Amino acid sequence: EVQLQASGGGSVQPGESLTLSCTASGLTFDDYGIGWFRQVPGKEREGLSFISPTEAFTKYSEAAKGRFTITSDTKNTAFLRIDGLKPEDTAIYYCGALMIRWAGSSFEFRPQIYSYWGQGTLVTVSS
Repeated sequence: EVQLQASGGGSVQPGESLTLSCTASGLTFDDYGIGWFRQVPGKEREGLSFISPTEAFTKYSEAAKGRFTITSDTKNTAFLRIDGLKPEDTAIYYCGALMIRWAGSSFEFRPQIYSYWGQGTLVTVSS
């Protein structure tokens, strides 16, 4: 059984940093890359960043360039660091597993093609 466990969210003040984690079980980075998305009520899921550790490939959406950094270990966990958090970063952050053949395809931020999703972790930014 494939499971993705997202964690690391919380309530922070503007300007602070957070590192989110996505731990995968039942799949390997040889077959899947990990994407990070976020969603607020009433809006579509927004793609942020994607990593394929096996292919040493990373990608950021325009919304994520500059303050977001995606990394991973070599085993089963991907991380998303967010610096300089803003109130508009408040959202549920999700990680998903995408088949590795999609890496570099320009489709990495289309949630419809992801095979598996984690449950999400809430990030709240307020003073």
